[in-house]
Amino acid sequence: MIREFDRKLILEDGTEIMGYSFGARCDKICEIVFNTSMVGYQEILSDPSYTYQAVVMTYPLIGNYGIADDDFETVTPTIGAFIVGENNDEPSNFRSTATLSDIMKKYDIPGIFGVDTRKLTRHIRNNGMCKVLICDADTTVEKGLEILKSTEIPKDAVSKVTPKGIFKKEALNPSFRVVAIDCGMKENIVRSLNKRGCSVTVVPYNTSAEAIESLNPDGVFLSNGPGNPNDVPELINTVKELHGKYPMFGICLGHQIISLSYGAKCYKLKFGHRGGNHPVKNLATGKIEITSQNHSYAVDNESLKNTSLTVTHINLLDNTVEGVENKTDKVFSVQYHPESAPGPEDSAYLFDKFIKMMEEEKNA
Repeated sequence: MIREFDRKLILEDGTEIMGYSFGARCDKICEIVFNTSMVGYQEILSDPSYTYQAVVMTYPLIGNYGIADDDFETVTPTIGAFIVGENNDEPSNFRSTATLSDIMKKYDIPGIFGVDTRKLTRHIRNNGMCKVLICDADTTVEKGLEILKSTEIPKDAVSKVTPKGIFKKEALNPSFRVVAIDCGMKENIVRSLNKRGCSVTVVPYNTSAEAIESLNPDGVFLSNGPGNPNDVPELINTVKELHGKYPMFGICLGHQIISLSYGAKCYKLKFGHRGGNHPVKNLATGKIEITSQNHSYAVDNESLKNTSLTVTHINLLDNTVEGVENKTDKVFSVQYHPESAPGPEDSAYLFDKFIKMMEEEKNA
């Protein structure tokens, strides 16, 4: 007996794609994007950078190793929806404590499977990211398009995922105090800093420069996060006030914020960079790093020419800016994720660079 489709996707260009429900059974409007990672669906599900986004996984089988308690990148996942080819609800893994569908139900995340995700990925690649409605199969395209047209995706993504207060993550034998501005930070970033002897004080994105200075840090870290960097002007101004006062390291959204604080501009990519397979060239060493990425926006190379920042890394797929630096101010940032969860570990040296900068500042 052939099972009838019970859910569908309606894209704002009128494309209709049928599938089956898993996770939470609820309607939702998101921005549709794709991710080319072959592993790490739990880390993707729990990455705050996917707030308000429906993620299409190009790898066909998802859910086969279940969910492990230690592998979440945030306590409360805020991803919009998950779209997969095949969902395995009977995982085989000694670390698994729940199925992917169980966790999606718990956090009200709708899913749809039975979709030709590679065909859908080509559609997004050719036509660009757009709004999508996840709904029941009996919803007409006309009704779906009406809903999409009248609904805007919120611009409060960072404020939705930032912590409500200040808290500390202590290292075992701390040598440095780092203030991490949390715009939707992944847990593995804190682990990477703790492992290198940094006690991390995590602060919300709208913490003032004065409040950060009162914590007397050895360095300031700007995290990844969701949405358009221009939607958080208060953070851009805070970073501008901190120029040259402390060694500063930014990742992903943090990279964009640092660039904007020096007067550069950002623009939206057609379909973004998401996955653990992006080749990036380090212009100082000539080495190629395979990187993990997750972003919709990029720093405009031309606008950097009018700033005091220099380009340090470029993406070999499309020549977009992947890293910048101001040596005088001891500030640097990268567009990709050196903590890589999931992903390759080619770029972990960037955390060591941050440590070295703080060490030199201490000994100056």
